[in-house]
Amino acid sequence: MEITGRLILDAKINQLNDGRKVVNFCIAVNDSYKPKNSGEVKRISMLYNCSYWINPAIGQYLTKGTLVELYGRLSVAAWNNAEGQARASLNFHVNTIKLHGGSKSMKQDAGALAMTENAANNDLPF
Repeated sequence: MEITGRLILDAKINQLNDGRKVVNFCIAVNDSYKPKNSGEVKRISMLYNCSYWINPAIGQYLTKGTLVELYGRLSVAAWNNAEGQARASLNFHVNTIKLHGGSKSMKQDAGALAMTENAANNDLPF
């Protein structure tokens, strides 16, 4: 399955007791539709809790506002809270991450890196 959305918070890298690391993050996927017999467009947002186990180093690039395209599988978790109310969440187990657009801070970091690289290249004798 494929989903595309924006991170609502910076990703967190968690380490398990056995030493394995997992990157946890949450994305919002926006959608819109027009119900029958209505001229009004309805807009909805779905939140997905995501986990990525393959390469935890990508966590530094998964910052709030980053647009990501994810491939993986979807699961649903359901439970009753302490008050007895039914709760549920959508969980996405990610196999592949494609970054499509960064947050403002990522763009600033990339701009600073480009300026540093240009300055280093200007010192070359050829």
